[in-house]
Amino acid sequence: MAGTNHKEPAKVADNGPAIILVIPQLGENIGKAVRAMYNFGLTDLRLVAPRDGWPNPDAVAPAAGADIVLEKARVYDTTAEAIADLKYVYATTARPRDMIKEVVTPKHCTALMRKFVNDGDKVGLLFGPEKAGLKNEDIALSTAIVSVPLNPSFASINLAQAVAIMSYEWFQSGDQTPDSHTPTLDTKPATAGELQKLFDHMEAELEEAGYFRSDQRRSLMRRNLRNIFTRSALTHEEVSTMRGVVKALATGGGPGWIAEKEAMRKKAAKKAE
Repeated sequence: MAGTNHKEPAKVADNGPAIILVIPQLGENIGKAVRAMYNFGLTDLRLVAPRDGWPNPDAVAPAAGADIVLEKARVYDTTAEAIADLKYVYATTARPRDMIKEVVTPKHCTALMRKFVNDGDKVGLLFGPEKAGLKNEDIALSTAIVSVPLNPSFASINLAQAVAIMSYEWFQSGDQTPDSHTPTLDTKPATAGELQKLFDHMEAELEEAGYFRSDQRRSLMRRNLRNIFTRSALTHEEVSTMRGVVKALATGGGPGWIAEKEAMRKKAAKKAE
């Protein structure tokens, strides 16, 4: 179960939408749907007349440890019984139906459900059997139809995929995770003073190495170098590493080179005398 950390608190939506599987066929498919539900914090599973009965041992392995959903699952004889306590119910289907009923996208559907839940109302999502999907009689009981925008020439998705898409959209509608972030681990951002010491160190060594050959371009070259590092948002540890790199390049990387360089300097100084 890659990515699972049982030390982290579970984000379970006790008031999230009920997932109603109407006449599901294979226990394996129910298990995969259960896994998708719990990935996004949903635990209210309702089964309408499951073909192979319930509990079904074939659902356990595909559920991949989402035991809380399996244990809480409730079984009903009819769709009407399964949704009796819900105020708003959305039926998932990819096929056009001969009825006048609003059709919404998953994103809009979950935004509506989020509002209803915040108002204290109970909501649910209907999913049909793997082979043929929901019957019109079931859809007639729903508030609206949910249709996932897909490749029109290949719009069929399996049960677990459908549950995953709707569960994901529900979770995202209430999630506050920023669009982008960089983990800092145990590091801290480098201070302006630490960066300045890096610049001074690097530029001094480059000066000695003859890098700044053109006085006219010296200022531009220094500015470009500084922009490279300030744009990188270096940490304290990374600045220390860069200082070590500059030192190693300047000295040749070992005490022997340091001694030789010092000897060459002394020789040059003595010759100048």
